[in-house]
Amino acid sequence: MAEMVTYLPISSPFIRFAGRYVDEAFGVAAGYNFFVFEAMLVPFEIVACNVIIHFWSDIVPAGGIIAICIVSYAVINLFAVKWYGESEFWLALGKMLLIIGLIIYTFIAMLGGNPLHDRFGFRYWKNPGSFTELWYEGSTGRFVGFLQCLIQASFTIAGPDYVSMAAGEAENPRKVLPRAYKAVFYRLTAFFVLGSLCVGILVPYDDPELTAAFKTGKPGAAASPYVVSMNRLRIKVLPHIVNAMVLGSAFSAGNSYMYCASRSLFGLALEGKAPRIFRTCTKNGVPIYCVALVLLLSLLSFLQVSNDSAVVLGWFVNLVRLNVSAHRPGSSTDANCDQVTASQLINFSVMSYTYIKFKRALEAQGIDRNTLPYKAWWQPYSAWYALVGTFIMTFVGGYSVFLPGFWDIPTFLFSYTMIGVFPILFFGWKFYKKTKWLKPEEVDLRKDMDELEEYERNYVPRQPR
Repeated sequence: MAEMVTYLPISSPFIRFAGRYVDEAFGVAAGYNFFVFEAMLVPFEIVACNVIIHFWSDIVPAGGIIAICIVSYAVINLFAVKWYGESEFWLALGKMLLIIGLIIYTFIAMLGGNPLHDRFGFRYWKNPGSFTELWYEGSTGRFVGFLQCLIQASFTIAGPDYVSMAAGEAENPRKVLPRAYKAVFYRLTAFFVLGSLCVGILVPYDDPELTAAFKTGKPGAAASPYVVSMNRLRIKVLPHIVNAMVLGSAFSAGNSYMYCASRSLFGLALEGKAPRIFRTCTKNGVPIYCVALVLLLSLLSFLQVSNDSAVVLGWFVNLVRLNVSAHRPGSSTDANCDQVTASQLINFSVMSYTYIKFKRALEAQGIDRNTLPYKAWWQPYSAWYALVGTFIMTFVGGYSVFLPGFWDIPTFLFSYTMIGVFPILFFGWKFYKKTKWLKPEEVDLRKDMDELEEYERNYVPRQPR
């Protein structure tokens, strides 16, 4: 992504690149898949904010919290990337402080710096152990348990796509974006690995409170392994601090989804794949009608106000439940939930294949990759590895419905609907528009390049504040 986007930083890049480097129909399918995925996550995060707040009290009206979130997203996203970036900077800082704090807490607590003075160290790696059986006994059960963890972990790849969506509105993008990509890569890698390590140190998998929190769906951070460990060690104040910072993380995630959903629709409109009205921008460059549509879809979060809509909301939450863990350190996902969506993995499969076609086009047209603003590592092997891995995990995500006694129609639909919709979008647009699968020498690598080069010639760096 970094190599393609820094070469040509435009709005909604990976969606538009899919159409330019592979096939116009491929870009259409990728664009609508990404838009639906991102837009549906906005109301989920708003509901999540409401649930997290109810960690403290049930008195606060749900409708008021939901309305405040929607208005806040509208204000932030109607002031271009300047305000979006500023808000995300501080919200991301809160998430970093949260995970760093939890890592430090783990180190101190495991060495005996807790009210019980229990120096437990790596005790839970031996008793009850690191692996447990799931659904089956013996090695089959342990493998299924590992596979279930792998499925949940596969959805934490989100991040680089959000950096890319701001490329068309970023200042001096060819200089700042490579640093942004590197920061995301190293940060996600370090924090996810260390976070997983901490969870395994702090709480045994068979802890009664943790198990009960999942089964009863306790609000906020109540099901967080960190909070459970704090309760085990009789630490009183920290659970509330963790919940408050998880609230900021949930709000930040919804803010990102709002931005990405609106920009993906804007990108489709610019390429003629969505109604022209969605090309309309304010004087600050904000696609106002795209933002408005996503805000309208976010009104689905008001379903939570009515008890009669509990079933509908439950299905809606299950549709996106496992895709938000990457944005809320300290929170936890439902380990028993199989209703995972394949949209995110489809997105990364599209990105990987688009890059493979991009690299072939560079080679066919005699463009040296060493001259690019950023050069990716170990290509094309990394891209093929990513493509194969994400493609396989797309189909594995809902495998449990095919096990004896586990068949469930909603689970099957939530897991595999987009796998069926994507080819329908692709072939439908291909037959309707008679699009062509592009050969490497036919790819237009110069489109929009003149405007970018003019921008770079006239760009005057400003002193940072």
